Amino acid sequence: MLYGSLRSESYSKKATLEAAKILESFGAEVKVYDPAGLPVFDRENYQHEKVQELHNLAVWSEGMVWCSPELHGNLTSVIKNQIDWIPLSLGAVRPTQGRTLAVMQVSGGSQSFNAVNSLRILGRWMRMFTIPNQSSVAMAWKEFNEDGSMKDSDYRDRIVDVMEELFRMTLLLRDQSDFLTHRFSEHKEDYQQKIDSDLYGRSIK
Repeated sequence: MLYGSLRSESYSKKATLEAAKILESFGAEVKVYDPAGLPVFDRENYQHEKVQELHNLAVWSEGMVWCSPELHGNLTSVIKNQIDWIPLSLGAVRPTQGRTLAVMQVSGGSQSFNAVNSLRILGRWMRMFTIPNQSSVAMAWKEFNEDGSMKDSDYRDRIVDVMEELFRMTLLLRDQSDFLTHRFSEHKEDYQQKIDSDLYGRSIK
């Protein structure tokens, strides 16, 4: 799970931790990444401790949650930097292809969907299955208790709905990901062998 702020009282972090508790209540194993100390993406610091931690979590995960504040009408550099550090491939492993994804955002003002829309675009480019539901918490400073937990509200109910959908979709796709992401262009030789023989294994002459 990724959140997009470095502030100690970050509302995107609080929303992410609330979502993590909800997922755990469904039986999911959850890990939340702390972006503090992650270098700015430059293609040179792949051995950095925080980069390796992020890579390992991406490979480990079956699904992801990305939560960003909305800043100047879009997502923050903190969340984008984390996503930029997640490669499309690590050798033979593709950390994002076929993974499920849920997107969330928090706003200091009225409700908006600019950040989640941008997160959806990123998820698509990273070959992820982004679930239809999403969460956008408006006036986030009103929505949390002093202990950091989220107040009972329609906004929290929506986060529960989103996490439930993510959990179920991840279970549904768990054994189907390779089948759904199989591409002709990546297995051209295998397809040619099928073309050269019929369905019963007899050579075509």
